[in-house]
Amino acid sequence: MFSGNLFALAGFALVMSISPGPSNVMLLASGMNFGFVRSLPLLFGVTCGFLSMVLLVGLGLGEVLAMSPAVYLALKILCAVYVLWLAVKIARSGAAGTAGDPSMARPIGFIEAALFQLVNPKAWAVALIVTASYTDPSRYLASLMLLILVFAVVNVPSIGVWSLFGQALRRAIGEGRRIVWFNGAMAVLLVASMLPVLLRA
Repeated sequence: MFSGNLFALAGFALVMSISPGPSNVMLLASGMNFGFVRSLPLLFGVTCGFLSMVLLVGLGLGEVLAMSPAVYLALKILCAVYVLWLAVKIARSGAAGTAGDPSMARPIGFIEAALFQLVNPKAWAVALIVTASYTDPSRYLASLMLLILVFAVVNVPSIGVWSLFGQALRRAIGEGRRIVWFNGAMAVLLVASMLPVLLRA
């Protein structure tokens, strides 16, 4: 039965992966500032972090969080702090080329990107939906592993498009102040994309 849903799962994975979200905003900004190749650790960190979340949700983490309001509140606070830190990092990365700030002279790395998925509301929503909708109760673990494999195959090229688009934008926008303004806009967009979940009661 599950194999008949593979095309539907692949379509869902494509739409969810390529649609705008916090991780794709980071990939766009990284592609713009550092190019596609230097953004690959960020890209693979996003994918691995998300797939790890799907695995954990599939094994019961979602139910644990639902029954632990204190843990959920702590996660939201960590989310707010981490998102603001990433936004500052993105906003300052444009100035790094002119100001020579070595701490901002590299893209967001693999570990940072993977950890970000733990506080990414879009990633949580997709993980919860996909494990509930596309697993087979009679072969749960096997279908969960197949789900993760399909998402991995679809997710990497889908989110990679955002980084490639950012690299293409660099040629159009050029250097200097326009990149600084672009990074500031991406930082604001990142925070704005997280506000609905952060402000939810």
